Amino acid sequence: MLVHIPNVLTAEEVALCRQRLEAAEWVDGRVTAGDQSAKVKHNLQVPENSPTARELGDIVLRALARSPIFASAALPLHVYPPMFNRYDVGMTFNTHVDNAIRNVSGRRMRTDVSSTLFLSAPEEYDGGELVIEDTYGAQAVKLPAGDMIVYPATSLHRVNAVTRGSRWASFFWTQSMIEDDRQRRLLFEMDMSIIQMRTVVPDDHASVLGLTSCYHNLMRMWCKM
Repeated sequence: MLVHIPNVLTAEEVALCRQRLEAAEWVDGRVTAGDQSAKVKHNLQVPENSPTARELGDIVLRALARSPIFASAALPLHVYPPMFNRYDVGMTFNTHVDNAIRNVSGRRMRTDVSSTLFLSAPEEYDGGELVIEDTYGAQAVKLPAGDMIVYPATSLHRVNAVTRGSRWASFFWTQSMIEDDRQRRLLFEMDMSIIQMRTVVPDDHASVLGLTSCYHNLMRMWCKM
């Protein structure tokens, strides 16, 4: 399930992130890659534990907390501290799958959901599309600055080579309360239907109450906490 979430960051937040990243230290992106990914990864990253990464990561986490679509699509239990990368001309990240387990402060978390939050406007660079192998084939994603794509961490994906300009983004993983992507998809579609239904019938209408009851009972059945 691919979910495009617009305006996760405001224009002011994007501008602040860009300002901080302009002055940040950048290192080889392979420092956080697994054995397989390191062979195909060619980009730059801000060191995970740097003051810049922590400051901007907090901005992203606050933005996620106010996004009902992210909450509905990811059903987050734990969110990995957001990281920041850039692809200059010639840089790419060939086809790979994300590591299944990440360590956060000595605690292991499962990566169920991957997210990429774009910090560069599409007109700032050529190439650099995030290409995700979805159920319906390869989907190329290139979003406005401040928008985010959420997709299963089990997906094969790549970043096409940048041929002009520079592509900047934040990326992170979420351990979901719902491990199975098919179940998350069903719950997300059900939640969106409930929200839409509430625009045309009262909240206490039998159809809204019945569908809401089904949603929460499926959550009880499938949640792993």
